[in-house]
Amino acid sequence: MFTGAAVLLGVSAGQAQAAEVAYATKCVPPSGIGLPDVNGTTKVEITAPATAKVGDTVDVVWKFTQAASKNPDIIDLPANSVQPSGTLKAAGAQTADIAMQGPRENPAIPKGGAMTLSDMKGTLKLTAAGQVTLTPDAYVVNALSTDTKCAPTETVQPAATITVTAGEGSSGSGSASPSTSPDPSQSQSQSPSSSASGTPSTSPSASETGGDSGQTDFTGKVVDIPYTCQSPIGEKKATSPIQINAKKNGGSYDLTAQFKKSVMDSPIDIPAGKVKPTMQIVLGGADEGSVKVEGPLNSAPIPQNDPIEIPDLTGVYKPGATGESTLSPGVLTIEAMGTTTTCTPDSTAVSLTLNTAEQASGASGGSGSSSSSGGSTSSGGGLAETGSGDHGTLKALGLVAGTAILLGGAVFTFMPRRRAS
Repeated sequence: MFTGAAVLLGVSAGQAQAAEVAYATKCVPPSGIGLPDVNGTTKVEITAPATAKVGDTVDVVWKFTQAASKNPDIIDLPANSVQPSGTLKAAGAQTADIAMQGPRENPAIPKGGAMTLSDMKGTLKLTAAGQVTLTPDAYVVNALSTDTKCAPTETVQPAATITVTAGEGSSGSGSASPSTSPDPSQSQSQSPSSSASGTPSTSPSASETGGDSGQTDFTGKVVDIPYTCQSPIGEKKATSPIQINAKKNGGSYDLTAQFKKSVMDSPIDIPAGKVKPTMQIVLGGADEGSVKVEGPLNSAPIPQNDPIEIPDLTGVYKPGATGESTLSPGVLTIEAMGTTTTCTPDSTAVSLTLNTAEQASGASGGSGSSSSSGGSTSSGGGLAETGSGDHGTLKALGLVAGTAILLGGAVFTFMPRRRAS
């Protein structure tokens, strides 16, 4: 079988026919990830009825016998993480673009392994008598909710022909049927929106202040933080509401950072013990520096498309200054499946203000800067977060497990969404 050549297998009237065609293909990874285009050969086998009548709706199957490239040597693709879709061109007695799509079914594909794509299926309603040829065209490979777009770089030969006879009430004319398929360059798979879910609130003022009347529990305000999340191969923006609470414990404070909205569904099945979130809470006002809070690894597997739940992030703040100290959301880091994503706020805001007393070996010591409550401030020492919330269960955001390798491309993907409060 040579590139651009097609072979039609002889079959008797009415029987399905299977034929393969090979053609030069260029696959383009998503932009912004630094991977080159891939030029390779796609081999496709098309199965369709040999004969049919005008008015019939026929089933057509597109089978990949060879994808245009292998999985790059970056990451293993898990089972059932890849879905193909594309367009099959009908020409001759009638013209139509036939929408083809396969299920998200594939074996695990190791780094450097051959891409294995499921069979795509579509239907065509026959409207005119004569010979109708079927020719593979562009297709899209969706892996972990990101798309690689592949298109022929040469004229592709027909892979199958249907002989259509006039049916009852048919004039047998050669009028063309309208296309019923969407453009394959528009992802038909289940890729979610990567836009921010929700808008940041106006800059909240500091919530509770540490009292001088024996108060031990302090509840912070919920602040919406717009941030940019950067993985090794991609960038996404989203907005997350977050709340910082404190409980006085001697001269220190036990901190809890809670995330109030679901912002991400899992793009793949994630095993237990694979997701680890940490965050830096930025100190301001009398104090300076940052406090690290973290959560445990996920205790249960996270099914594909389920919200990612992470416990509250906790840590201890030992004041380094006496006075009014502010606590603001800072850098969020998520380690998952062996990779790291860092989320940095575009701006931050104070969630909690405490009246602190300096402790030996506390934070970074009082700078005396009086940034107190309120407003959105750009923070140099630490940045934003995201989150979930109602009780410390956060629906995480920049999950690195979204790292996807496609036909010749890798892409970090987010699926931000916001659940009803």
